[in-house]
Amino acid sequence: MGKPTGFKEWQRELPKKREKTQRIGDFREFIGLFDHAAARAQGGRCMDCGVPFCMQGCPLGNRIPDWNDLVYRDRWRDAFIALDSTNNFPEFTGRLCPAPCEAACVLNVNQDPVTIEQIEKEIVERAFAEGWITPRPPRTRSGKKVAVVGSGPAGLAAAQQLNRAGHQVIVYEKADRIGGLLRYGIPDFKMEKQVIDRRLAILEAEGVTFKTNVAVGTTLSWSELRVTHDAVVIAIGAEAARELDVPGRELGGVHLAMDYLTLQNKVVAGDALAERIDAHDKRVVILGGGDTGSDCLGTAHRQGASHVTQLELMPAPPAVRAPENPWPEWALIHRTSSSQEEGGERQFALMTTHLSGKDGKVQALHAVKVHPEIVDGRMSFVREPGGELTIPCELVLLAMGFVHPVARELSRELGVTLDRRGNIQVDDQFRTNVPGVYAAGDARKGASLIVWAISDGRECARTVDADLRSGHSALPTRGIDQPFERR
Repeated sequence: MGKPTGFKEWQRELPKKREKTQRIGDFREFIGLFDHAAARAQGGRCMDCGVPFCMQGCPLGNRIPDWNDLVYRDRWRDAFIALDSTNNFPEFTGRLCPAPCEAACVLNVNQDPVTIEQIEKEIVERAFAEGWITPRPPRTRSGKKVAVVGSGPAGLAAAQQLNRAGHQVIVYEKADRIGGLLRYGIPDFKMEKQVIDRRLAILEAEGVTFKTNVAVGTTLSWSELRVTHDAVVIAIGAEAARELDVPGRELGGVHLAMDYLTLQNKVVAGDALAERIDAHDKRVVILGGGDTGSDCLGTAHRQGASHVTQLELMPAPPAVRAPENPWPEWALIHRTSSSQEEGGERQFALMTTHLSGKDGKVQALHAVKVHPEIVDGRMSFVREPGGELTIPCELVLLAMGFVHPVARELSRELGVTLDRRGNIQVDDQFRTNVPGVYAAGDARKGASLIVWAISDGRECARTVDADLRSGHSALPTRGIDQPFERR
């Protein structure tokens, strides 16, 4: 624990953000780091709660009380060792994770939780600054060759773990740069891409090989990949976006969110593009109120949109927990993202009926007020009489989530079974029905959290390693099951 009375003496704090009017003028990160005293105090708020529900809430089983206590005691290197023992990429999760650990924090019963995510970021950034993060290549090689398809958090975690186990790991990425959705789905104002590049340099120095512009299933067949490697880990994410099936979808100015975000990230990276999707001086409507919709909102602000409206199908969540949503469950409450703080309008319980336009370009979105009802055990949305409205717009962004991986060629070529939702079906050890082929992350469970992807990559790597070594793996289990070793 931290200081026994720390949670009574210090309130939850976060570093100051750059002012909204300033930060929307660029795509740089706007949340900094604590000063030394503030970081120690926040770590000191971690209480001796007996049962660390924060660890139960974390898919990685991060040893949160350990490193909170070590930060409070000014033992930063030990704090990093504790953090690094369970999480390959705390610099990613410390910026992007929604922090289910904080939702499960015992202080969250009736106070503000410990600032776990920010402390994680503080630890890893100090570790990079102090030079504690260095390549750790394996001492020996197994002679086995493993392909990892996809370079998002699940693929990178699997690659690092398998490489540390001594296998030759080649990561195949269809894009021109490594990182998957970390690279092209996350705006720079949430995570600047030098954060990814810094980690990739470590992985390469450890011996991981990266191959870009290789679309497995197109430029390289799945069958060829399988026969040239001892194992294949599929970490292709869940890229099939939920579509808008209404009249007018074909109009110009209606785009999938990921197309919009990818192009802007390329612009920020300095790429010269023939065309881009630009919100400048346009009225923008974003369909979807989740993280992707919020990323579109922040991007539209920075591009200079004249007005942005974000629509959600569901009613507005309550301001406080409902009785049927008790701690330590994730609180289903009304939240405001950093992008929503910057401006724009939010409307709830609206269903799009059609889009209209002129000369092939969208000019308005037409919607109706709805409320959810359970009919025959399934959720449906009932229109409310007189609830129709029209929203003028020149740009519509579809951020309604993702349904499953794009896996048709994979299934056709290798015979990998998909489940009823279109995800890659695996057993409880990440094995598909095809020997030597495994799946991890969103590819096997649908769109989820970055921390789940890293956890999946680590656990999948352990299974692959055990199979390649006839049943034994020295790779660590989930952090909650094993104490960390000081180095």
